[in-house]
Amino acid sequence: MAFLKGKSHNTTTNEDSVGEIVSDKMANSPSIPDMVPSLIEKISSFRERFNPENSMERFDLLDTARSLVYALETPREAMLRFCWSEPTTRAAIEIAVDLGIFINLCKAHKPRTVNELAKATGGEQKLLARILRHLSAMGLILETGPDEYQRTGLSTSLCSSSRITVGVHALPAHLKKNRYHSPTNGNDCAFQLGYNTKSHFFDFMKVHQEIGGPFHENMSTYSQGKLSWSHPDFYPVSRLTDDVSIGENDVILIDIGGGQGHDISRFRRDWPDIPGRLILQDLPGVIAQAKTKALLHPSIETMEHDFFTKQPIKGARACFMHFIFHDWSDNDSQRILRNLTLAMKPRYSKLLIHDHVIPESKACWESTSLDLVMMANLGGIERTAADWYILLESAGLKIVKIWTAHRGIESLIECELA
Repeated sequence: MAFLKGKSHNTTTNEDSVGEIVSDKMANSPSIPDMVPSLIEKISSFRERFNPENSMERFDLLDTARSLVYALETPREAMLRFCWSEPTTRAAIEIAVDLGIFINLCKAHKPRTVNELAKATGGEQKLLARILRHLSAMGLILETGPDEYQRTGLSTSLCSSSRITVGVHALPAHLKKNRYHSPTNGNDCAFQLGYNTKSHFFDFMKVHQEIGGPFHENMSTYSQGKLSWSHPDFYPVSRLTDDVSIGENDVILIDIGGGQGHDISRFRRDWPDIPGRLILQDLPGVIAQAKTKALLHPSIETMEHDFFTKQPIKGARACFMHFIFHDWSDNDSQRILRNLTLAMKPRYSKLLIHDHVIPESKACWESTSLDLVMMANLGGIERTAADWYILLESAGLKIVKIWTAHRGIESLIECELA
């Protein structure tokens, strides 16, 4: 970080030129000062019209506020954020999860002292003071007095965490090793380098439950607070029932690779009177977990199924797949699709893919960051609309429409047999 002082201590010509370009004045000046006035004006315009219940307005204001921060932030401050605050915050979160700090704060209805938390968790008081101080400085918990802290909505949501960032941290070394080509093999990506294993991500999660358990819990809670795909403001579910006759023995929806059933359960809650059968499919271990949790509506059937094999349910009205294809390369995704299309009924069955569709320009950080997470851990990819058209058409499908509620979250891609 020597260049932040306007000097380079390296001897190469290239490094010296960087030191000359990045002066003291530049390192300590706003990154994009010309944008600041217009951004302030745009934020001010929300004063009279902002409605916190309007998700589109909230996202627009949040994006503008982030742009203002980035424009005001100096290169020095940005580097400190990248190199210091963000990595250490992630570490502090993991420590707090392991020690049960967030759970203890969550259970308390009043602030707790460092001493009380040390006794409750078994951690050293001095260490906890340092960790809590940083979590408070980063806005995760609230400091209510000297060595005294209180939960926030964010800290409550962090009562469990999954350590999938090891692969992300190993991504630069893995890409360099492979001459900067996009990984497409889930058995040879940054995840294996980071964990020093030959196991695939999903196989590793099965064996190492201390990591796999929180990961599956996070997947179940990921959609909390988000607009469900079956909400009327997202996708018109009536498209599944209009102009067709669905009897009580007909399958209206299969949730393929649906985990513990959070999506299909939400669908049932949103549409309690919709006719037809609902089926949750996943691997045996996951289905067993779903049954143990006892969160599924009694009307939802469960079935053990590997989506790399032929789909046993023929002629379902809709096959729903959430966050499946971003785990896999195009070749693997084509295998999944081929097994599925054989079970689809022409001019009747629909494939509903709930995945990110990255726009060609002005992509949202949620989509781009998840793209790199998929690259690191699975050799997967978040696709653009063009990518989706190529993939689906190669498997004999056509896109009817792409439904998007707002930027940054998954879209719903409605498909039929071509």
